[in-house]
Amino acid sequence: MVFKRFVEIGRVAFISFGPHAGKLVAIVDVIDQNRALVDGPCSGVRRQAMPFKCMQLTDFVLKFPHSARQKCVRLAWEKENINEKWAATRWAKKIEAREKKAKMTDFDRYKVMKAKKMRNRIIKHEMKKLQKMSSKKGKKSEKAQKSEKAQKSEKAQKAPKAQK
Repeated sequence: MVFKRFVEIGRVAFISFGPHAGKLVAIVDVIDQNRALVDGPCSGVRRQAMPFKCMQLTDFVLKFPHSARQKCVRLAWEKENINEKWAATRWAKKIEAREKKAKMTDFDRYKVMKAKKMRNRIIKHEMKKLQKMSSKKGKKSEKAQKSEKAQKSEKAQKAPKAQK
């Protein structure tokens, strides 16, 4: 697999840990091999230096010059609809589902358990139906094959007698 997400000016990154964990930022400038100057105009992250260890690069790239002002970054962000695009990704949906699951109460977990039991019971019942139908068809086809073989053998036995 070829690496496609490079650290570049305008690359949108997800902050994985730290005080701004869970927010999106755009890389405005690269300070050195360990840190970048980032800005999150629409996510509430002020312009600051941030280590690459805290960031996970996304597929989104904005077009703006390096060391651009916040206004320029905000315009590019809104033009590309980054917040809507991010919300539509599987990554964001997985994070949202994880947070939703963590916020569940005991009663919510109980309801989920009962729903899973009911779903599994229905699936098991339908599988047994299908297995019974396939085994009946298999038996019928075996009987049909046996009767066809018996008819062929009878014809084969009658044919030599007719020739004599």
